[in-house]
Amino acid sequence: MDINDLRGLSTLFLMITFIGLCIWAYSSKRKKSFDEAANLPFANEDAELNQRTVQEKVEND
Repeated sequence: MDINDLRGLSTLFLMITFIGLCIWAYSSKRKKSFDEAANLPFANEDAELNQRTVQEKVEND
């Protein structure tokens, strides 16, 4: 086994890993968790807005 065999095996390993990662990322059962993760920045803004509104109401009363 020489260096060229090792290079070929490492290329094959990395290709299989990449294809597996693509299948994992684009599988339909992961869609829900990825959609939730994509909406996290907007959920944080809503929580901050609600907190400010409550604080303003308390200060005004």
